[in-house]
Amino acid sequence: MTTGAEPARVFRAIQDHLSPPLALATKLAGRGAVEVAADGVWVTMSDGRRLLDFGSYAVTLLGHRHPAVVDAVRAQLDVMPTATRSMGNPAHTAAAGALSDYLGGAFPRVHFGLNGSDAVEVAVKLARVRTGRPRIVAVEGGFHGKSLGALALTHHAAFRAGLGEVLPSTTFVAPDDPGAVAREAARGDVAALVFEPVQGENGVRPLDPAVLRRWCDDMRAAGGYVVADEIQTGLRRCGPPLVVSEWGLPVDAVLVGKPLGGGVVPISAMLCTDDLYRPLATNPFLHSATFSGHPLCTAAVPAVLEVLESRRAHGERLAAQVSQALHALREAHPDVVVEVRGRGLLWGLDFAGPELAGEVILGVLQNGLVVSPCLSRPSTLRLLPPLVAEPGHVEQAVGVLTKAVQDAGRLVRNG
Repeated sequence: MTTGAEPARVFRAIQDHLSPPLALATKLAGRGAVEVAADGVWVTMSDGRRLLDFGSYAVTLLGHRHPAVVDAVRAQLDVMPTATRSMGNPAHTAAAGALSDYLGGAFPRVHFGLNGSDAVEVAVKLARVRTGRPRIVAVEGGFHGKSLGALALTHHAAFRAGLGEVLPSTTFVAPDDPGAVAREAARGDVAALVFEPVQGENGVRPLDPAVLRRWCDDMRAAGGYVVADEIQTGLRRCGPPLVVSEWGLPVDAVLVGKPLGGGVVPISAMLCTDDLYRPLATNPFLHSATFSGHPLCTAAVPAVLEVLESRRAHGERLAAQVSQALHALREAHPDVVVEVRGRGLLWGLDFAGPELAGEVILGVLQNGLVVSPCLSRPSTLRLLPPLVAEPGHVEQAVGVLTKAVQDAGRLVRNG
C-alpha cells in the first residue's frame, strides 16, 4: 500500500512527463487515488478501496495475476527471461505450437508481437509483399491500432488527423454493402481485406456474417488475402476461440492479443496459412522485432490456453447471466440505455448521448466498478466481465451499473 502522499507525486509525474489532461482525468477517475495492486477480479487503490474490474480494455479475461499464468512466467523468469534472438528457444516454439493447435491447426504459421498493432502490421506487410499490391480494404467503424500501418486501417478520422500523406493506401467500405469488396478488388490493386467480426471500439457492433462471407469469397477470388482481427473478440471473449471459425468464414490470417498474456504479460500474435506466410518463411528477417517471441511473454501462452478451456462452461453460464441482466436494465431504463449489444463476455450499452455515457462511466468507477469507454463511439460503454468472475461479481457489477443509470436518468428528467 502506498502512502497518502504518493498519489500526488504520481499525478504530478503524469502532468510533467505524460499529459496534463491525462493527469486530470486519472485523478478524477480514481477520486484522488491511484491503482497499486490487482488480483483476480479486483484492483486495489492507494486509499484502500477495491474496484471490480469489468474493463481494462479486454486484457483481463483471466483477471489479474492468474496463479497458473504467474507460475509459468515466474518459472521462465528463473531460467531465461530474455533471448539472444540468434538461436531457438523452447518457450517461443512451445507457445507457437500450442496456439496454432488451439485455434484448430488451420493457421500453422505464427508471429508474436507485444500489442495488437504489431500483429496488424505483419499481416498487412505479408499481404502486400505476397501480392505486390499496395491497397488494403478495411471497414467503416473499424479500429486496428495507432501505429502507422495499423492506423491506416482505423476508420475514426480523429486518430488519423495530420497523417494522411504518410499512411498506406486504404479504402473503407460500408459494413452493410455486400458488393463493396468485389467492386474494390476489380481494380486489381487490393492486397487484403481486414475486418473485426465484432467492432469493439465502435460500440461492440457485430458485422453481418453473410456480408463477411461474400467479402471473403470475393477477396480470395481476386487473388487477395483475408485478415480477421480478433484481438478483442478471440480466445473465448465472445464465446468460441475464434468468431470467424464459428461463422465458417474463409480467412487467411487471424490476429489475437489482449487476453493472450493472461493479465500478466503483453503479447499478441498473427497466425496465418503457409501461403500468406511464404515471404517470411523464405526470409525470416523480412519482418522482425527485438521482443517478438520474448521468452517471458511466450511462457504465459500455454498456461493461458489451458485455463481458458477449463473455464469454458463457466463462461457460457456467466455470459447468459450478463446478457439477461443487461437487457433487463435496458427495459427498465429506456430513456437512458437505448440499446444493448454483445455476445459472450463483450457487451456494449448505448446511452441517449455522450454526456449520459460519461456520467455513467464516472459514476460506476467512483462506486467500485471499472468499465471501458469506446474511443470511437463516446455514447457507448463497454462491459468486459472476466472469465474468472463469479455470479456474485456480476450481480455486484449490475447493481453498481443500475445505480449509475438511475442517477443519469434523474439528470434526463430534470434536464
